[in-house]
This record gives sequence, C-alpha cells and structure tokens, in this order.
Amino acid sequence: MSDQGQPQIDATRRAPAAGERALVLGGGGATGNAWLIGVVAGLFDAGLDVTEADLIIGTSAGSTAAAQLTSATPTELLAATLAAAPLPPTAPVGSGRGRLPTGSVADHLERTGAIIAAAADAADMRRRMGAAALELDAASDGSRQTKWRDTVAARLPSRHWPEQALLITVVDAHTGEPVALDRHSGVDLVDAVAASTSGGPAYRIGEQWYIDGGYRSVENADLAAGYGRVLVLSPLGGRSRHPREWGTQLAAQVDDLRAGGSRVETIVPDSDSEHLFGASAMDLSLRPPAARAGYDQGRALAGQLTEFWR
Repeated sequence: MSDQGQPQIDATRRAPAAGERALVLGGGGATGNAWLIGVVAGLFDAGLDVTEADLIIGTSAGSTAAAQLTSATPTELLAATLAAAPLPPTAPVGSGRGRLPTGSVADHLERTGAIIAAAADAADMRRRMGAAALELDAASDGSRQTKWRDTVAARLPSRHWPEQALLITVVDAHTGEPVALDRHSGVDLVDAVAASTSGGPAYRIGEQWYIDGGYRSVENADLAAGYGRVLVLSPLGGRSRHPREWGTQLAAQVDDLRAGGSRVETIVPDSDSEHLFGASAMDLSLRPPAARAGYDQGRALAGQLTEFWR
C-alpha cells in the first residue's frame, strides 16, 4: 500500500493535451478483461497496433487491460490468458473488474440496482454507491485491502506508470465526484488499478477512498474529447444500467465526441460471444473463450480499421 498523504489530483482538471488517437477500454469483469486483450492481440497480429495510441483510457476491467497493454505485448498477454490453469465456474471471484462483496454476482447486481433505482440523478447515484462501498469496507476484514492490492499487482507486467498518456478512472467514495488518475497524480499504478476495479468495498489511497470507475460510466469515452480518432472497446456492448436521461451510455458519449469533431469507431462482442459477458462476467472459467472470441474479432476487423487508425 502506498503511503501518500493526499493524492487527490484529477487528470481531467488539467488542460487536455489534444492528440490524434485515443484508445478506450471499457469495463466488463473477468471475461471483459480477457476479451479486451484478445481484441487488441487480434488487431496486433493482423498488423494494427492500437497500443500506440496517444491516450489510453481504462475503466474497471479496462484499467487492468490498459496497464497490462502498456507494459507487455498483446501477443504475450493473450498467450498468458490462454495458458492459465483451467478453473471451474465456482472459482473465487477476481479478475479485471475487481472483488465483489460477499455473496453472488446476482446479489451484487440486486444491491446496486436498488441504489440506481433510488437515485435522483447520476451524481446522487455515485454518492449513494460510495456510501454503500464505505459501509462494506467498514464491515470487512481489515486485511482485505492488502490482499486485493497484492492480487492486482500480480496481474500487472509492470508496477510503474508508462510514459505514454494513460488515464485510470475512479470515483471519490465520499463525494461521488469522478476522478481520472494518471502518472502525475501522485498515486501508484497498482493502487490506481485496484481502486478502479473495486467493484464492492471502497479502496483507500492515502487519506482518500475510491470506488470502481465504472460507476461513473462503463467506458468513460467522453474523456477522449479533443482527440481526432477514438477507438472504443466495450465488452458490455455499450449497455448501461443507468437511466437513458442521465447521458452516461456509450451511445450518448459517442454522439458528443462526434459532435466535437472526433472520428469514433466502436468494437463490441459479436452475437456468438455475448453470453460470455454481463451476468457471466465474473466466471473465471470463461476467460479463455472470451479471449479467443476477442482475438477472432480483432483479426477480422483489422483491415477495415487500418485506414481509420493510421
């Protein structure tokens, strides 16, 4: 655990360094993380390296993938995902998206769904989610955070921020305010990813507490505003449990980006692999098929994306 005092520096509050290409990696659990790696590896093996983006934005499972893809080749990461020891469907929860509270994924979805339904707007929902996450942390074993940090650290090829621009999205658990962390934020990369993937209890960095970046938006693609070309990978297919009027859905963010002059392309799981995500997202035994499905999609899409990206 890092011992910084007040690492509350939000990358979104600095003037953005406008660039040409941004890669957005959305949330989606264990299978989502594997699919993201598969897609990028498929594109890479077909001759299109999207990891050379001027900016990479990672949310929840996408934050793990972003940290991995900036410190190892897509081919290496895919091989490691496919070579992992087979796990039964009942294996303990853990993956790109983070640790869930005690109980099943269905219980977690029911609890968070009730919070969403009771909220007046997106800001109110984030504050309520933060309060609930703080309560979960207070009721948990004091060793939980250290164990989670160690788990996240073991997944990252490097524990250091890359020189490349990388944003990791989180939400302040006390205020509900969205925060984007980068290498200038005074936060260790491991802590940033651990906070962004904290699907249940809040995660502490110094004196600050954070919750999963996906509570703001599953993709947070709007943070790529000002970039000429934006490629969005969304394991959950752009779906959101938030009311449409909140404007947090991927479609609304894509519309805003295009209105601002960005060219935007999105990749979502195809119909043959949709069952690997959503309610099945935390099933570790489904990571290899999710990675293979992503890889096949990436290879198939590389040709039509080459002109857009280059």
